[in-house]
Formats: sequence, C-alpha cells, structure tokens
Amino acid sequence: MEEEVLSIWFDEYGESILSYILLMVRDYQQAEDLTQETFLKAYKNHHSFENRSSVKTWLFSIAYNVTQDHFRKKHPLQYYLGLTMSEKDYRPLPEQIAAMHDQTEQLYRTIQQLKPSYRHVIILRKLKEFSTAETADILRWSESKVKMTLKRALTELKAELVKGGFSYERFIG
Repeated sequence: MEEEVLSIWFDEYGESILSYILLMVRDYQQAEDLTQETFLKAYKNHHSFENRSSVKTWLFSIAYNVTQDHFRKKHPLQYYLGLTMSEKDYRPLPEQIAAMHDQTEQLYRTIQQLKPSYRHVIILRKLKEFSTAETADILRWSESKVKMTLKRALTELKAELVKGGFSYERFIG
C-alpha cells in the first residue's frame, strides 16, 4: 500500500473517526493521538483488509479497538467494570458547546451517561449512520446483538431525555 492511499483514507475518514473517538474519550488531544494510532495501525495492517466490508467500516473497527485498548491500559479496573467514563466529566468541550443548542447539548450529555455498549451502538448507528451489519463488523457483535442493544439503548436514552424534559424523536425509528 502506498502512502498516498493512507493519505486519501485520512482525508476521507479522518475527521469522522476523530469525532467518534472524541465522543468516547472526551479529550481532544487524546482523541487526536488515538486517531493517529488508528491510521498507523491501518497502514501497518493494510494487508489484512480483505474488502469484506468498506474501508470506512474497517477503519472504524480499528478506531474502536484502539479506543478500547486505551481504556484497558489507562484504567484497567474501570474498564473491566464497564466504568470507562468518570462521573465528573460528562460535559462536552467548550468549542463543542458553542456549536450546540440546548437539546443537542442535553442529548450529548445523556449519551455520555449511558453504559459503554449503549454509547457505542448509538454513536455508530445513529450519529455516524452505519448500517446494522457495519456496526456488527466494527464492534465484532452479531447483527442481532446490535439490534437488541440499540433497542435497549434507545429506550434508556428516551427515558433519560424525557426525565430532563427534552425531545428524542431524532433518534427513534
């Protein structure tokens, strides 16, 4: 694989992968580092890409694994207990807040409070608009697990948003 192919992949998917990782780690510098690591792993492992999925799905799968490895290494006990986010840091970054209106900010905060499996499936299916099959590939789950987890995640998201007095229509369906 030539370096220009990696450059094309980065130009096409870099920002989307960065925003996905940022939603998970909530630290811009760390998200940039993990995005770079994602593309380095893609470059080193390009021979393992078998075209069974799209390049985008393959890259997001790498990004998911890089992010999981980050949490596993940085916070091993929290990772294994499913507590990859600390209680004190549910706020979006200041530059993100500026671009959001109240409902979007509340939605962001509510998604961050969901358990990791729910966050992943909502971000990939509803925010990044991957298909069920693509999400299953990225998370290494069955399609039925993606569907069931999404259903449960949306139910919990809806309940939390309603508690806060906000609308959830954009994500249901």
